[in-house]
Amino acid sequence: MSDPAIVPESMIWLSVLSALVLGYLFGSIPFGVIFTRMAGLGDVRKIGSGNIGATNVLRTGRKGLAAATLLGDALKGTAAVLIAYYVWGAQLATIAALGAFLGHLFPVWLKFKGGKGVATFIGVLIGLKPLAALIFAAVWLGLAFTTRYSSLSALVASAATPVVLWLLGEPGMAGMTVILVALLWWKHSENISRLLAGTEGKIGQKG
Repeated sequence: MSDPAIVPESMIWLSVLSALVLGYLFGSIPFGVIFTRMAGLGDVRKIGSGNIGATNVLRTGRKGLAAATLLGDALKGTAAVLIAYYVWGAQLATIAALGAFLGHLFPVWLKFKGGKGVATFIGVLIGLKPLAALIFAAVWLGLAFTTRYSSLSALVASAATPVVLWLLGEPGMAGMTVILVALLWWKHSENISRLLAGTEGKIGQKG
């Protein structure tokens, strides 16, 4: 008889794929698009930067909708991670986190044109390691207060996350978040160019 404790390799890969797909489906929910349409404001992709995230939703003048979008984009990442954790365990929860982030950045429902990922990044951190999420928030708030650059704050806080996770004894999570950080920085390439040119808008700045 075969050892019942040995899980077939095909079942392992099926679980990995399932966790990735679960995360992707959660992450691909475009709350910014849904909320603005429900509010009768049309398609958020046709205003401002064309992004589906909370920052662009705020350009509609509806702070409540922007806050709801921020919360939704974060919690969909948290939900994906927690469900995967309870179904498959900690390792595949990390895979679900990757799936959720990819889903937000490249949602199939929007022809793979999604958001920049900051809220969902925080959301998956809440599910994986709440302390790391708190440190991210502290770094972001500190930099945002001193520099008034939202994008710079997010870039620095995200870059610090793999180091934080490593120091917290989570090398596997640290390795996965390196991928997330690389994607987040890539999605912020225009912001980086404006920061280098000194033309990036500051928090509270109009025009």
